[in-house]
Amino acid sequence: MIRRDLLEPGFLGIEAPVYADLVLLLEIGMGLILLFGAWLARKRRFKWHALCQSSIILLNLIVIAVIMLPAFNEHVLPKLPTKLSKTYYLLSLTHATLGTFSEAVGLYIVVAAGTNLLPARFRLNNYRLWMRGALALWWTTLLLGIATYARWYIP
Repeated sequence: MIRRDLLEPGFLGIEAPVYADLVLLLEIGMGLILLFGAWLARKRRFKWHALCQSSIILLNLIVIAVIMLPAFNEHVLPKLPTKLSKTYYLLSLTHATLGTFSEAVGLYIVVAAGTNLLPARFRLNNYRLWMRGALALWWTTLLLGIATYARWYIP
């Protein structure tokens, strides 16, 4: 349950509640930190790269579980599939679907590249391809999230 004060009008000057403004800025910040983490890998600072990227993936998992999933379940899911012709619902569903896939790929990379928990055949061989693909997927999801925010809250 979201605290009542987080449901008050937000601080970005739009019709969004405070929690939506906070999540928007947090997600943009996480996206920028993921780019910084990619830069760390290019500089061959792999330990810092791993810490940076895995921290963001885990933080994002918390944001999804605590804020995004309940909002989706309350505002979007009950209207599906009958309202898919409306951009509000189609955009939300697309963002949620791609976001779920994106987070799953990120978690897989954390486990497959950062631990020995998986059998050898499930570990990564081409780190660069997987990580660049995941970063592109994450940013696509972020842009869809920004579009979802705009569709939900900007009149």
